[in-house]
Amino acid sequence: MSSQDFPSLDSQISVLLVDDHPMLRSGVAEAINSQMDMRVVAEAGDGDEAISAWAAHRPDVTIMDLAMPGTCGVEALQAIRSRFPAARIVMLTTFGGDAQVRRALEAGAYGFLLKSSLRKELVQMIRTVHDGQRYISPAIAQQLANHMGASLLSEREVEVLQCAAAGNSNKRISSLLEISEETVKTHMRSILTKLDANDRTHAVTIALKRGIIGL
Repeated sequence: MSSQDFPSLDSQISVLLVDDHPMLRSGVAEAINSQMDMRVVAEAGDGDEAISAWAAHRPDVTIMDLAMPGTCGVEALQAIRSRFPAARIVMLTTFGGDAQVRRALEAGAYGFLLKSSLRKELVQMIRTVHDGQRYISPAIAQQLANHMGASLLSEREVEVLQCAAAGNSNKRISSLLEISEETVKTHMRSILTKLDANDRTHAVTIALKRGIIGL
């Protein structure tokens, strides 16, 4: 095969990889660089590095981990999109909690990919997003469909439930959030209704699974 059979660097899909695990980045980069029509132009280990790398390389597609120390994936996504609205960024996650996915999509993510699906979906996802279409792993799409129409918790309700998840009593939560204990109880009743939970422990379990709160 002559050199003329290979696409020029300018015609290849340029990809930025962002993940705090070097081994994962290495494996993904190898898979991407094995394709004739795409190449990794830069890597980053956290959100701050991702923001700088995007500005320096202007990649066609960015693949970024959702959960990273320091500046997380959603914060980096928001920062990049605020400066470069056309940026096409796909978020990586280890689980498909619908609340987590909704936040990223609302922030401008072009898609979502489960890390467990990288081997079979990675290349297709890059080409799909490069063509201007959004891509969401089927497993994540199913989670979104399962909770379609469900009421989202307000910011204050999330704060209350996050405090409850840490083992705080209503009295302690009222002190931490500087609200009355009766207001805490009102928020908790609303939380149980919205999450269709039996009690606060059940509510915490549901919220963790859906990515509404974290530990």
